[in-house]
Amino acid sequence: MRLGLQKKLFVAAVALGFALAVPATGMAGDTIKLGVAGAHSGDLASYGLPTVKAAELVVAQYNARGGINGKKVELLIEDDVCKPEVATNTATKLVTDGVDVVLGHICSGATKAVLHIYKEAGVVVMSPSATDTGLTFSGDYPNFFRTIAHNDAQAISMVEFAINTIGSKKIAVIHDKGDYGKGLAEIAKKLVEKSGKAEVVLFEGVTPGAVDYTAIVQKIKRKGADTVLFGGYHPEASKIVTMMKKKRLKVTFISDDGVKDDTFIKVAGKNAEGVYATGPKDTSKNPLSAIAIEAHKKTYNADPGAFFENAYSAALALLNAIEKAGSTDMAAVVKALQTEKVDTPVGSIYFDKRGDAVGVGFVMYQVKDGKYIEVK
Repeated sequence: MRLGLQKKLFVAAVALGFALAVPATGMAGDTIKLGVAGAHSGDLASYGLPTVKAAELVVAQYNARGGINGKKVELLIEDDVCKPEVATNTATKLVTDGVDVVLGHICSGATKAVLHIYKEAGVVVMSPSATDTGLTFSGDYPNFFRTIAHNDAQAISMVEFAINTIGSKKIAVIHDKGDYGKGLAEIAKKLVEKSGKAEVVLFEGVTPGAVDYTAIVQKIKRKGADTVLFGGYHPEASKIVTMMKKKRLKVTFISDDGVKDDTFIKVAGKNAEGVYATGPKDTSKNPLSAIAIEAHKKTYNADPGAFFENAYSAALALLNAIEKAGSTDMAAVVKALQTEKVDTPVGSIYFDKRGDAVGVGFVMYQVKDGKYIEVK
């Protein structure tokens, strides 16, 4: 049965409240449809829009040389605003439109909310930024891959830096209650406790979008914390560090790749100085990274944003897998992703049985003079 028909049948099944699984082979349709899903508007658009641009550049390259097996690659772009309830509609729309593979989603919560939809439809999904450990460690999503390391690796980087590099003793672990931020914070808390070298003096979630974070800052102060480990995104982080500076609270702030974004610096302004955040390894010495960044500058007259290289790499990996498999069938694409190396801006990668890219990881950055600089 043609893949496009399979996906239409699946969407009908969702509407009726039951799942329908139909095998698919080959590459049906006149084009290969690459979906791009993520936050393209709202507070977190700075995370999602670079992925759209990365996909546009990679697709342009493929189509310039004739596409894949004579078929051009078509982009289907959908905005999920990084919200799970919106993402389910986004995923259903992409499946209805006959998407073959999906680059996205961006946020872990939105990603987790939709993977079952793509799984039942036989669609492989690859995120450049969703780091929640359960996405791959649970074993529930054989169709999910990512070009960024998982939260376990990120939490280890944060905790080891706090304890072994700057000598933290009393740590407040704060999160935004989301799948990504809370999951990361929970791992960090366990790592601190297991170390025996530092104490978790506070573990608490904050409400995303709140206007005032005075209460949590006061708790950090009362607990005598010397360091804050924060799991979440830049809107909340910028408000917390601003309030910390306003209260003259001299506490080291260490966060994650959800904060390692220039938008955080723009919003927090001078209050961002000195903040630490983990992020993907610097790939500037990789020739393919330089080529991708230069292509972005030439095409869009701007530097690329967060997760651009991870997204560019994911687009290359997905299309390379389809090309090597000679099919958009999920099983064939999965096999190619796990056995065929592909040269990308983040390195020559393939994916392990869980869907994690082999060879990627995190390093620590610090804001100095208004820019994130890698801590050596």
